[in-house]
Amino acid sequence: MNYREAVEYLQTLKSRGVSLGLDRMRRFMDALGNPQSSVPCIHIAGTNGKGSVAAMLESILRTAGWRVGLYTSPHLVRLAERVQVNRRLITEDELAGYVAELRPIAAQLEATGGAEEHPSYFEFMTALALRHFARSQCSLSCIETGLGGRLDATNVVVPEVSVITSIGLDHCEILGGTISEIAVEKAGIIKSGRPLVLGHVPPEAEAVIRRIAVNRDARVLSVAREFGDGAAAYPRTNLQGDYQRWNAGAATLAARALPPHWGVTDAVIERALMTVDWPARWQRFSVDARRVILDTSHNAEGAEVLDANLTRLVAETGRAPIMIAGVLGEARARPLIEVFCRHAREIHFVVPGQSRACSFEELAALVPPTYRGRVLRGSIAELFPSASSCTVGYSGDFLVVAGSIYLAGEVLARLDPRRGPHEGHLQDF
Repeated sequence: MNYREAVEYLQTLKSRGVSLGLDRMRRFMDALGNPQSSVPCIHIAGTNGKGSVAAMLESILRTAGWRVGLYTSPHLVRLAERVQVNRRLITEDELAGYVAELRPIAAQLEATGGAEEHPSYFEFMTALALRHFARSQCSLSCIETGLGGRLDATNVVVPEVSVITSIGLDHCEILGGTISEIAVEKAGIIKSGRPLVLGHVPPEAEAVIRRIAVNRDARVLSVAREFGDGAAAYPRTNLQGDYQRWNAGAATLAARALPPHWGVTDAVIERALMTVDWPARWQRFSVDARRVILDTSHNAEGAEVLDANLTRLVAETGRAPIMIAGVLGEARARPLIEVFCRHAREIHFVVPGQSRACSFEELAALVPPTYRGRVLRGSIAELFPSASSCTVGYSGDFLVVAGSIYLAGEVLARLDPRRGPHEGHLQDF
């Protein structure tokens, strides 16, 4: 099987849709010899920040001298970003080889138990990653949940440490419509006798999570209790924004919670947090004499962080930025557009190449009548004709791209062609 054939097969799995639950995934892992049992891991869930914390922990463990697997989603540009060992992306040949190995096993499960027994796209990719980490003889892996936690395919692992970064109202149609309901889903990753690191969460979420942790005899380490409320007291990191210092606090506590034989010292943690590679998180580019900032804020909780970052940007530069924005879903778009209109002198709405993306008309309808800036329709190809050209604004302007992880990936592929062709068609749903 070559890479093109592997991608075609993975796309057929996408067409089967999303199906949460662990029974099918456990049977799939049994058929593969349970590779998740071969490599210890840290398991990370949360509404926002879980990818950043996973990248920080990977940096810490690799700096400590270990061979580290990293599994995250969604990808920004290429599917291979999801599965890395010591930050080397899985190659197209390796990925195709694993698909060829796992495909007949998945088919056998379906032949025995019916169509509902065939692994979903995310389950298949999770199993592929866990097999790759085992075969690559990783010392430890950092595993980010896909959706929720309790019924997420990654929850077949029994981690050294669990982390819940944040709790907010997102994916409510799947995870529940209240903070408490969502907290139950995220807390599903807590395992008996294994420590839990808890990031900044609302009080009602913390109460739910602590109750579940007590029932599972899991010690809770709280970043708020360890470092307080002010960002200045949190560990420093090269990633920009106060929220990244909160994430650094979670990563620090998780690294400290590892058993002593991992040998992770505070000096290692401090050094590693200043060398984290995690693109599109308030990442800055210079394009055609403009300053372009890529951000992945994409929901109500992220809107609060974006508001703080834009407030700081305006204070530092003395000028209002131009927003380039696209969002998936009206519920997410409403709080984000409020933030855009509070800071931007003009907004260019674009539609990411995803089926759930809001149309220009849907986004424009949410702009309040009090907004005095221009609202324009655009596309990434029009706004960034090449990696070195931009048709928005003027020399010295700040352009902020926000509203969707998928949009950030499309722009990143445009601005940094070395990352390879954009594979937005391989996003989960």
